[in-house]
Amino acid sequence: MTHPELSVYLTTYTDGPHHDWPATLALATAMDEAGVDRVVVSDHVAFGEDFAAYGDPSRGGTAGGRQPTGPDGAWLEPIAVLTAIAAATTRLRLGTSILLAALRRPAVLAKQLATLDVISGGRLDVGVGVGWQREEYDACGLPFEGRGRLLDHTLEVCTTLWTQQRASYDADELTFEGIHQMPKPVQPGGVPLWISGTVNKAVARRLARFGHGWIPWGPDLADLRGSIPAMQQAVLDAGGDPSGMQVQGTVRVVRSDGRIDYDATAAAVPDLVEAGVTDFRVAVPLPAERERAVEVLTHLVDAFRAVTR
Repeated sequence: MTHPELSVYLTTYTDGPHHDWPATLALATAMDEAGVDRVVVSDHVAFGEDFAAYGDPSRGGTAGGRQPTGPDGAWLEPIAVLTAIAAATTRLRLGTSILLAALRRPAVLAKQLATLDVISGGRLDVGVGVGWQREEYDACGLPFEGRGRLLDHTLEVCTTLWTQQRASYDADELTFEGIHQMPKPVQPGGVPLWISGTVNKAVARRLARFGHGWIPWGPDLADLRGSIPAMQQAVLDAGGDPSGMQVQGTVRVVRSDGRIDYDATAAAVPDLVEAGVTDFRVAVPLPAERERAVEVLTHLVDAFRAVTR
């Protein structure tokens, strides 16, 4: 059984006119020092001006959700950010939640991710999803309606180039033969892929084919006791083996008298472990000063370890 892991989101976007990005990246080194298992960053390539889809599940959003910046919010590119973090840390795993992989040319993305896995010593995890914003696909010259197939195509090319010394690929979107791309990722079988989505046949097929782990979305994240066995069955029905499937859950920060109550924050973890969650992701507000951030994160890690040993 996989030992439960603690992942912390690093906010790499801002709606303000000025931001101290080196201080933001220094927070990742604080995570490394404090014993956090994984840092996780998000992705947007571009924005349109209509954010209604963010809160519309029928268009890929989350009910009640609100996009955290306006259209001119500054969002750092996640692969570049994780590369900088890789160079400044030694043990912290590096993750995306989620990378809009279909917006990148597949062979170039395969090279970028393999390179990052190599220079980090095999510390990369890539969470992928289709996203909610039509305008982002428009800006990249890609069809929003076909985004599910585009994502599958992207993952097909990446896994082919990661696992075949003399790679060949044949699909409607792209054909190549005798292609060599080195170095391969350090991790056997390529970079672990985490698939975002709800319990449905398309996501289950994607998990069965490519998935190391599942990032539940919307109502399925709110009902993990019901959704995890449902997704395991859906993956089995799709011809996959769900027995080793990792699952992301969310830890909500609990405050008491204006301060983080670390024990109360960790109290929900054992029930989620029993439900099948293996990766616990938390968005914890961190002080700008690195030393204070190390203190906050150390308390969080200690509380988490106390309930998962």
